Amino acid sequence: MHPDLTSILPGDSTKLIGMVHVGALPGTPYSQRSVEQLVDQAVAEARILEDAGFDAIIVENMHDAPYVHGEELGPEIVAGMTRVCHAVTSSVQVPVGVQILSGGNRHAIAVADASGARFIRCENFVFSHVADEGLLSKAEAGGLLRFRKSINAEQIKIFCDIKKKHASHALTADIDIAEFAHAGEFFGADGFVVTGISTGKPTDLADVKAVRAVTKLPVLVGSGVTPENVNALSEYADALIVGSWIKGDGFWKNPVDPSRAQQMIKAGRG
Repeated sequence: MHPDLTSILPGDSTKLIGMVHVGALPGTPYSQRSVEQLVDQAVAEARILEDAGFDAIIVENMHDAPYVHGEELGPEIVAGMTRVCHAVTSSVQVPVGVQILSGGNRHAIAVADASGARFIRCENFVFSHVADEGLLSKAEAGGLLRFRKSINAEQIKIFCDIKKKHASHALTADIDIAEFAHAGEFFGADGFVVTGISTGKPTDLADVKAVRAVTKLPVLVGSGVTPENVNALSEYADALIVGSWIKGDGFWKNPVDPSRAQQMIKAGRG
């Protein structure tokens, strides 16, 4: 286990990180429940993941689709995520991370700092790309690290997607994933998240190997982890993020299924 990861996830074995997908927050198109109801659901799912044996949890607002990006995110999203994340960190003992879609990276740092979360997952840390929410033209690294410094939140780790899912990388087609990792390391990332092409789709083992071969930083797998591929991925990754397979019927929109969560831990510890 890489030292940068052991500071929040002690031990030598590959870690399993479970996703809590918060229900649609107030003001978003599919919002139906109050913040308190969203809190109750998130806490219940986080406890299921902890009880199953997951090493950490990421809280994410994936139900807020269709997403707005960056500064278009309203204060109601930051307020709602802070309330949910604080409830989750207060209810479990494992480390908690935050991701705010789309591109709410400074927002996530602020939420993590206020709620006691330990890390964030960041989109668009280096280079530009075209995502399903539009052109993400500006790399986040420079402004994000300055913001983290300005609020004295440097204890919060930033794990960065490279060649991220749900996006076209035609703008950077001449730059392979290894070079993305080189650039991210130079720009101060704390780790890299390697994914498949979309939520639940398998991550190419060759991509994980390529990043592992060129970086000194932690490598995380960010999509398509199943009991069938968990051991192969674990050979090269420091942590595996599981968000779809552990849900009812393996579909990310469904609640966490305790039985499937336990099956994933059993496979990963086997």
